[in-house]
Formats: sequence, structure tokens, C-alpha cells
Amino acid sequence: MTLRHTVDAVVLDIEGTTSATGFVVDVLYPYARSRFAALLSERSGDPEVARAVAQVREAIGEPGADAVRVEKALNAWLDEDRKATPLKTLQGLVWAEGFARGDLVSHFYDDVVPELRAWHSSGVRLYVYSSGSVAAQRAWFTHSPEGDLTSLLSGLYDTENAGPKQEAESYRRISGSTGIEPAKLLFLSDRPGELDAARAAGWHAVGIRRPGEPYFEQGVGDHAAVGTFDEITVSRSTS
Repeated sequence: MTLRHTVDAVVLDIEGTTSATGFVVDVLYPYARSRFAALLSERSGDPEVARAVAQVREAIGEPGADAVRVEKALNAWLDEDRKATPLKTLQGLVWAEGFARGDLVSHFYDDVVPELRAWHSSGVRLYVYSSGSVAAQRAWFTHSPEGDLTSLLSGLYDTENAGPKQEAESYRRISGSTGIEPAKLLFLSDRPGELDAARAAGWHAVGIRRPGEPYFEQGVGDHAAVGTFDEITVSRSTS
């Protein structure tokens, strides 16, 4: 069955939706772990790094924590797969360096990029909303197996500039930022809590269910669901 949506924009989750969670867990997480120490020592003066380090210290209740203690906290959060904003910020910076060096190339499911190009060509705007930082998102789409895809995107949102992904207010914030009314936004994700939050904000929401992904067996509740992007027909709203 093909789902049809007439909207002005599609907002994309990454892990489990456009791309394999396994790639992030098995490739990107270990890469970040191996580079945190260097990042904290070599770029401690960078405002973005300094802000994230301050957030780590606040979160662990240790205002005087040194780089070794901060790294330990980051690695513990990695082990828990905690969606902590400073962790995502520092991961994103490490990954951006890795992509730029050619150490990393991102992953996309085969059905994704052709549909993104088709939707973009039809005038539908594309945005990303991921728990991964904006820096990580930009690097991910810049260094894809099919080259730089950032020209397809109109904006990037994460838990810092939009808010937590399972809260409706975050989706209202994105709607306000894009200038697109909620009823003309479509969100694609594999996580039922995120789909619930988007719908509560007045968006359209479709679950992506890919075998082997962490949320596949759980399903997406009462949301419409597809297995691949080519099962969704998206056209531009005319009003």
C-alpha cells in the first residue's frame, strides 16, 4: 500500500529511518570514544566545546571536573546510549572531523536518497530532526556514499535548537521556525514516542519500520507505517 501526503515539507529522523542504527552504534560510537580525549585537549578553547564541557560538569554535579573526568562521563553516557545534549554536541564535532578527513562515510538505506531527490524536485522542502547534533547531521549529509546531499535540505534541528524529540512543544517550535503550519508538515521516524509528539503538535506522522532496527518489533502504535520511503507519495501543497 502506498501512502499519499500533500504537504509543504517532510522532516526526517535519521537513525532507523533514513539510515541504519547499527552503523551509528558499530562505527560512529567507537570512533567518537577513540577521539574524545584529543578533542577535549586540542579544542578546549573552542566556544562549542567549552559550552558542552560546562554542560557535562553541570550534569554530573562536578563544576571542577577535569578533561579525564569529562571523558569518563561521556563514555558512560555512550554505554547507556543516553540522549544527552553535550554528548551529542561533542560526538558531532568528532564525527565532523572524521568525515572531513575521509575516515568516515555515512550510511543511507537504498530507497532513501532517490525519494529525497524526487520530493525536493517537486518543491517539497526537506528538514532533519535528529537527536544527533546539527554538526553531526551536516557531516552525515555532506559525506554520503552518493556525495554531498546538503543542497536537498532546508534546515537541521536537534535537541538543542528544537528540544526533546518526544515532546510536542519541540515540533511546535520547528513549525514556527520553518514558517510552515503544522498541518502541512510530515514527520518520518521509527520511534512511536516521537510520532506521537509530532501528531500532538498537529503534524502528519508516518512510522518507518525496517527489519533489524531496534524498534521494528515494537511497532509504531496506531500510526500509519511503511517499510521503505518509496511506499510514500509526497506532493507539494498548492495552498
